[in-house]
Amino acid sequence: MTEFKTAPPSGPRRRMVMTAGAAAIAALMGLTACGGDTGAAQTPAPENSIAVGEYPDYYPADYKDLVTAAEKEGGELTIYSNTDQENWDPILRDFKKKYPFVTKISANNLDSDEVFQKALSEKATNASSADVFVSNAAGAWADFAARDGMLADYTSPELAKVPEFASLLPGVVAMSADPQTIAFNTTLMEEKPESLEALAAQIKAKPADFTNMIGVRDTTGAFGFTMFYNLTEAKPKSWDSIATILSASRPETSSGTLSEKVLAGEYKAGVLVTAAPAFPVVKNSNGLFDIALPTDGTVVIPRGLGISADAPHPATAKLFQDFVISQEGQQAVLEGGLSSYREGVKSVQFALTYQDVVSKVGEDNVIMAPYESVPADKVKAFTDRWQSLLK
Repeated sequence: MTEFKTAPPSGPRRRMVMTAGAAAIAALMGLTACGGDTGAAQTPAPENSIAVGEYPDYYPADYKDLVTAAEKEGGELTIYSNTDQENWDPILRDFKKKYPFVTKISANNLDSDEVFQKALSEKATNASSADVFVSNAAGAWADFAARDGMLADYTSPELAKVPEFASLLPGVVAMSADPQTIAFNTTLMEEKPESLEALAAQIKAKPADFTNMIGVRDTTGAFGFTMFYNLTEAKPKSWDSIATILSASRPETSSGTLSEKVLAGEYKAGVLVTAAPAFPVVKNSNGLFDIALPTDGTVVIPRGLGISADAPHPATAKLFQDFVISQEGQQAVLEGGLSSYREGVKSVQFALTYQDVVSKVGEDNVIMAPYESVPADKVKAFTDRWQSLLK
């Protein structure tokens, strides 16, 4: 079925009428919504984990003092994030195994921009409750990090061992590096869309068959804008394919919605869909739903993690940041379905490493979205062109 069922080892670098009834689709999506049988709870702790009280030689000599401080904070941690619980499960499981005194972790699931809106609202009323922020809204992160008094000034010792792109902003590190894909219904697409150009070619060949049958990520939202703005900046020729795709498209606000509608046959394909929430649908769809990395430009959006300047449990938050980007933490990230980026992480079914993405599409076709604000004139130019093509 899908070529991504078993990820390769990390390295450098028919159209037919659907017969499934509505009840079957609803049951299938019910499995997906709750994460299905991901096996996360049964996955053993990574073999390369370091025992409690032991740390790599590149950690500071007084790191145990940070652990002692965390033990005195009561064993709690609160995370504001836009990350699903099934993605968190292996990470939180292994963090608690490493630090058994941490017994209560709350990981709120918010919209990508809502993470920052909630933090700013609480800051204004001196009622901050978050220890850690996690979101992949790159532009929103840049604006948030530029504000005084929002992020703790902390440099993880693990940063010396990860790729340069993992240091996103002062105090903000990459938890994962998630690729954006083309999702498609295997019974409704005559050919697998390996690229945006290939999808556009199918639309051009039979335009009447594709009218309003392509779902596209809405660029009025920060995340959708980040996807397509960086794609067109890095690959200006992609505008040709996008023009054709948009002529057959309707905008959607989330990867989850796109995946559901592609699975149900409301759309033949969805552009662009984040791999992490798509993989559970692939797993549970019995071959009806699949994804492809666009070989003419795959956008990778890091999922940023930062510590609140007003964290109620600052020492525990620092331990958590260090753990997430450590070798064992990155293994847990991959087991949860997000894309890890450290070398040497073992392959996990229904997940991609950053190295897998590079291997599939080539380094020149990987577009890493930077964590920076886009000037207003460029936002307007992009938006005007996009809206002129969306019919």
